[in-house]
Amino acid sequence: MNYKHLFGPVPSRRLGISLGVDLVPHKVCSLDCIYCEVGKTTNCTIERKEYVPINEVLNELDDYLKQKPNLDFITFSGAGEPTLNSGIGKVISFIKEKYPQYKLALLTNSTLLYDKNLRKEIINIDLILPSLDAASEDVFKRLNRPNPKVKIEKLIKGLLVFKREFKGEMWLELFIVPGLNDTEKELSLLKNTFLKINPEKVQLNTLDRPGTEPEVKSVFKEKLEEIAEFLKPLSVEIIAKFVSRMKVKSFDKNIESQILETIRRRPCTDIDLSTMLGLHLNELNKYLAELLKRDIIKSEFQKRGVFFKIKKVAN
Repeated sequence: MNYKHLFGPVPSRRLGISLGVDLVPHKVCSLDCIYCEVGKTTNCTIERKEYVPINEVLNELDDYLKQKPNLDFITFSGAGEPTLNSGIGKVISFIKEKYPQYKLALLTNSTLLYDKNLRKEIINIDLILPSLDAASEDVFKRLNRPNPKVKIEKLIKGLLVFKREFKGEMWLELFIVPGLNDTEKELSLLKNTFLKINPEKVQLNTLDRPGTEPEVKSVFKEKLEEIAEFLKPLSVEIIAKFVSRMKVKSFDKNIESQILETIRRRPCTDIDLSTMLGLHLNELNKYLAELLKRDIIKSEFQKRGVFFKIKKVAN
C-alpha cells in the first residue's frame, strides 16, 4: 500500500523511531510562524473539520501496524496543525483499542487546547509536545503570526487546563528567535507561565535550517545554555540540533544519498525534493538539517523559495 497520511519512521532524537501521522494538508495551520521550516501557512484557520479522510488514515495505520513494526512512538505531526482535524480522537481511539502496545505522541502549537471537546479527544495520548514561544500578545503576534481569533491569553489558559486534566507527560517546547523572545522581559514572562503550567520538561530549540523568513537567525548553544540556567528550577533540555542525527538509530544513509544525487544535478526546494523522492516534508527536513549542519549542502533564498545546493562532496 502507498501511504498518503503516514511518513517515516522518522529519525528523532526526542522520540527515537517515530511513525508520523499527518492529518492536515500542507500548511493548514492556526499560526504562520516566522521560523517554520516547512514554509508559509497557506490556510491560516482555527476551523476544525476532517481535512483528510479519517477512514483512509485508519486503513493505512491498520495496514502498517499489523506488520508489527518496531516503533518507539506513533506521532501526530506533519506540515500543519494536527488538532485541526476533527477526527483525531477517532484515530487515537482506534490505535489504543487495536494496537495498545504503541505509545502515542502529539506535536501541537497549543492554539486549540482551550476547546474542551478537543481535550477529551486527545486525553488518552501518552505524550504531548506543545509549543509556547511567547507570553505577551505583542511578541506572539510578531513571532507566531496567529489567526486573528487566536490570543495568547486563551492559548495559555488552554495549556493550564489540559495539564491539570492530563495523566501523561508534557514536554513544552520554546523556540528561541533572537530579538523577539530572548529578551529578559519576555523570558521572565515565559518562566512565570511555565512554572504555572508545570510541564515535565521545557525543551529549548532554535533554527535548524532556513525558516519562512530569511532574516530569522538561530542562536548559539551558549545562549541557549544561559536561557536554560535562567529558567531553573524548571527541568530544561536543549534540543537544538547540535548533535548529529547520524547517531539516531533510524537515520537512513540511502535517503541521504538520494537527496545528494538529486541536488547534485540541479538545485531544488524542499517541495521539489519531497515530490521527486516521495518523502514527506517532515521526514525530508530531518536529512536536510543534518546535511546543512555537516556543511555538505547550502541554502539560498530565491523568489520561489529556499533552494538547496551541493557545497562539497560527501565523504
